[in-house]
Amino acid sequence: MIRCTMFTGPATAPLREPKFRWYFLSRLVNLSGTTMAPVALAFAVLEVTDSPSALGLVLAAHSIPQVIFLLAGGVLADRFGRTVVIQTGNVCAGVTQGLLAILLLSGQAELWHFVVLGALNGTVSAMTMPALMGIVPALVPREQLQAANVLNSLVRNALGVLGPSVAALLVVTVGPGWALAVDAVTWLAAALLLLPVKLPPRPHTGVQPSMFAELRSGWHFVRSTTWLWVVVLAFIPLNAIHAGGLDTLGPMLADETDIGAHGWGLIVSAQGVGLLLMSLLMMRIRLRRPLLAGTVGIIFFGLPLLVMGVYPQTYAVMIAAVLAGMGIEIFGLGWNLAMQEHVPDDMLARAYSYDLVGSFLAIPVGQLAFGPLAVAYGIQDVMFIGGIAYVAIAAAMLLSRSVRTLDRVSTTSPPAH
Repeated sequence: MIRCTMFTGPATAPLREPKFRWYFLSRLVNLSGTTMAPVALAFAVLEVTDSPSALGLVLAAHSIPQVIFLLAGGVLADRFGRTVVIQTGNVCAGVTQGLLAILLLSGQAELWHFVVLGALNGTVSAMTMPALMGIVPALVPREQLQAANVLNSLVRNALGVLGPSVAALLVVTVGPGWALAVDAVTWLAAALLLLPVKLPPRPHTGVQPSMFAELRSGWHFVRSTTWLWVVVLAFIPLNAIHAGGLDTLGPMLADETDIGAHGWGLIVSAQGVGLLLMSLLMMRIRLRRPLLAGTVGIIFFGLPLLVMGVYPQTYAVMIAAVLAGMGIEIFGLGWNLAMQEHVPDDMLARAYSYDLVGSFLAIPVGQLAFGPLAVAYGIQDVMFIGGIAYVAIAAAMLLSRSVRTLDRVSTTSPPAH
């Protein structure tokens, strides 16, 4: 293999690691499609039905299997290897998205297609997410973890700026099916690009524990780690409010106002701008108390809900979305560093799976509940009240001393396998 010599700065040092480079390329290709998918999916559903409850049903069909199967995904990743689990999931996700794209392009898509294929895609996502989140420490030396996470965020956020706007353009020109078709192809290509990433299997001594025993040991670690369960507990209502208020009602309010499909794509892209700006800043700034910085950042993620509830105009919401993107980016980096540095490697995927289950637990509730609430009380009022609740719950995490004071771990150890 040709040795890479163009990446010489500390911010790009992880790219000198061959395994990380292949993983990075895989994510780059995959994200070029997945950043278009949410906008395309929302307006594809609205082509079939204009009911707020229908979009919530489709989103919930994806989220419910995620909650059910995430714990199994964590055990599978720790037991069988993270690259194998990711590759298998990429292929399956590509197939489900491809089928939905074909149905849309052929004009045969019905609401139940979205529900069934969304449920299958959610199941696949549950099986792969813990592996994706837990693989980075095995690809780079420990002292490069922040740089590696920032690089991942950088490519995700750069594509997050372009993807929603491109998807919105495709929606208003040739229809949402083409954006989903691109997403399907990128899932399959991402699986191929991961083939060179070979990680040694998890070492076993004696009798291999049962899946239930491994889940139990993961649960014991989570409940005995205060900063971990505090954040996971807070994100149950936070994710419900965001999923129900912004992801479900946001496109509906955009469709009913001057924002429209194109404006909504710009708003989603504006959040990507905020993510990108903060990821660029984090290439030069070392987080010392990752959860303190991240919790302050997540407070800003409630701003778009507040603005849409008071003044649903494209440019006003875009400004709020930029600030929200900056906030969620610093939280994501802080959370990953806390997990990757303070959780043992052989426990990491399971810890992430419990994190994801807790965080996603109420998402289907929000997706299903906010539509009827909007019908009863009005979309703007529901979004505004949801925004107030979001900010208050996020700020309450700072009451935990373990969240405020968690420090970085200084180490120069090699990648953990």
